[in-house]
Amino acid sequence: MRGPITTGHAAGLDYDLSLPPTIPDGGTVAVLLHGRGSHKGDLQGLSRLLPPDWALLTPQAPFAGAPWGYGPGWAWYRYLGENHLLEETLDDSLTLLDRFLAGLPDVLGFSPGSIILGGFSQGGTTSLAYAISRPGSVHAVWNFSGFLHAGLALPTGQAAGSATPIFWGHGRQDGAIPFSMAESGRAALREAGVRFSMADFDIGHWIVPEEVEAALALVEQVRSEGQERSTE
Repeated sequence: MRGPITTGHAAGLDYDLSLPPTIPDGGTVAVLLHGRGSHKGDLQGLSRLLPPDWALLTPQAPFAGAPWGYGPGWAWYRYLGENHLLEETLDDSLTLLDRFLAGLPDVLGFSPGSIILGGFSQGGTTSLAYAISRPGSVHAVWNFSGFLHAGLALPTGQAAGSATPIFWGHGRQDGAIPFSMAESGRAALREAGVRFSMADFDIGHWIVPEEVEAALALVEQVRSEGQERSTE
């Protein structure tokens, strides 16, 4: 069981952190990004679905949502409709995430062996963009109900084959980010040769435990493949 949630600030981002009682260097941390108009504490509710020896770190997006009509919460980018967004706002968030992830040992109190980056809705879109634009920077990426934005340059050839492993979960009845956007985004990844796994559910714009289980299965698959390569 993880201890109480603590709060902090690092690399320009506020965050909530929950840790297991003991975790050594080389432990796993999940860094999960909330959706549009939400806040840093939102995805701490997924803690009970993660392995008990993982740390869970949930940073808060840098942009106030109110000026863009998103309510009192926060945003990772300014949404422009369909699969379009204001590029410079996403770029700013990705740069902050670079710094935030680089400083994880100071935030966590240990050096993580595996970093799982993921998020819901805007957080999923942001995580997906991070995976594509910064291949190999994290162990795996989880996209829960996000989309592949139109301005993202996809890798090709050998670079596509070495992209960060991605899980993409989506609700077939999603009214906020329609399932058709998942289908078109996945088709683009598939055409580029980018590796990903997927799971779809008869739900709207939210996350179910079975979706987290499928995301965790990707992590275990990646680890298993890494162990096999190390023994060849």
